[in-house]
Amino acid sequence: MKTVQGIRIKTANEVDILRKAGKILSSIVAQLQSSLTSGMSTRDIDQKAEELIRRHHVVSAFKGYRGFPGFTCISVNEGVVHGIPGPRIIKGGDIVSLDMGIIYEGYYSDTAVTIPVGNVSPETRRLLDVTSDSLLRGIEQARPGNKLSDISFAVQSFVEMHGFSVVRDFVGHGIGKQLHEEPEIPNYGRPGEGPLLREGMVFAIEPMVNMGTHRTRILNDGWTVVTEDGKPSAHFEHTVAITSNGPEILTK
Repeated sequence: MKTVQGIRIKTANEVDILRKAGKILSSIVAQLQSSLTSGMSTRDIDQKAEELIRRHHVVSAFKGYRGFPGFTCISVNEGVVHGIPGPRIIKGGDIVSLDMGIIYEGYYSDTAVTIPVGNVSPETRRLLDVTSDSLLRGIEQARPGNKLSDISFAVQSFVEMHGFSVVRDFVGHGIGKQLHEEPEIPNYGRPGEGPLLREGMVFAIEPMVNMGTHRTRILNDGWTVVTEDGKPSAHFEHTVAITSNGPEILTK
């Protein structure tokens, strides 16, 4: 196992397994997304996720992870991340963040998307667009020769240019044989700092962007993270391999 500055370098074969894992995961999330309608509970969504995971003969990365009770993290409106599935009913005008991971042949894949339900306000739609675009800006920097913080800076500068704020309490991460590997990948920071990026590194890059303050708090369940001011939050994530040709999105 080759590591550089504590970061595991994946072989071509490992990247191929991660590519297959990403294809399965993105298919599952796409099916979840298309089935999501107002009137469903977040538990209904999680049960659908369980069914799809079993159908694809993969293992949930989240169920039981550090005691997490669901197959999917489902965060609604002011929810930032790590929302526990339960009785909350989805309504038109809500935004729903689905964060999901699987294990395929011993390797992890991780992705997230925030979905508008029915008609959402123009400002909420702008939040989703900016967050999704900030992820692509960050991914664009995931190429050999750049520094880790180039990803972080690309996300933060784009988000703040549009008047939103990036969450600082939760970050992206390396991924492979573990769900969370080195390094941590903040969505903020100055460019040109941290480890040099190399071919074979695989990252889960995941901007979490708030409409108001960047500050968050954790609810009494010990998991659910919400915005401190109660304003909406969006979350998009891809698992990305750094190749000689630049970044390859494995969960597309």
